Amino acid sequence: MESFGAFLKSRRDQVTPAAIGLRTFGTARRVPGLRREELAQLAGVSVGYYTRLEQGHAETASEQVLDALARVLRLDPVETVHLHNLARQPARPGLSEPPPEEPHPRVLALLRALADATPAIVLGRRGDVLAWNRAGHALVAEHLPFDAPWEPAGRPSVPRMFFLDPLTRDLHRNWDELARVHVAYLRLTAGRFPTDARLAELIGELTMRSDAFATMWAAGEVADCTVGAMRLRHPTVGAVNVTYQVWLQPESPDHRLEFYTPDDQGSADALRLLAHQSRALEGSQPSSDLSLRGPQP
Repeated sequence: MESFGAFLKSRRDQVTPAAIGLRTFGTARRVPGLRREELAQLAGVSVGYYTRLEQGHAETASEQVLDALARVLRLDPVETVHLHNLARQPARPGLSEPPPEEPHPRVLALLRALADATPAIVLGRRGDVLAWNRAGHALVAEHLPFDAPWEPAGRPSVPRMFFLDPLTRDLHRNWDELARVHVAYLRLTAGRFPTDARLAELIGELTMRSDAFATMWAAGEVADCTVGAMRLRHPTVGAVNVTYQVWLQPESPDHRLEFYTPDDQGSADALRLLAHQSRALEGSQPSSDLSLRGPQP
């Protein structure tokens, strides 16, 4: 996980004096970005007070001080939310085991309504697949069992797939771009849920087992994950270019419905072929609703 002080320092290191109009008169500098005293002066706080903040004493930081720091550090709205989240964490948050996540009946109803015309999946707070339709499964993880989301302990983890599954890496032609987004979103999530033991375990596992994840995590990027491009090298239908979009769930704000729309005619034809194959497979199964198990509306 990440501390308030560590995030402040990482962002201070990334802001150069020239970027905010400070003159250095050519003097040698021992820090890559702003000095503590420079940031404190620009934010309107004392150096001693700012130093205590960077040392982790964020409990005294007001909303106005946090916003002033965000302004000087040139944080975007998502990074500013993350700064506020970190500031409100207890100094030593204890980890606890969260209850199993279950998709809300309304999002399952929406997923059923989409049928297989539009590939879609439901993701939990840590990126676990809570449900998917057959087209969504065929598009992003056809090498995994369709019924994998049934049991919480065996649900596919999108972050694990991205960094530990070679087939998932081969699937994405723009893997580097998407991987950075996943890491940045995990950092945002970690700020929102600092006591989630499973989230801490996931971040620790990926840091230990993937050099790429460790490097991206050390960069300290924070971002939401709402819309973007996926460039696929699909093993069944070839090149597919889609846009992913995320719908947040009012009743379950930790969960996201992610669906995929084609960017060109060739990709639209490929998605139709996947949907056709999915319907054919569905007809050969005893139940057509396996991955949508959960509370019924």
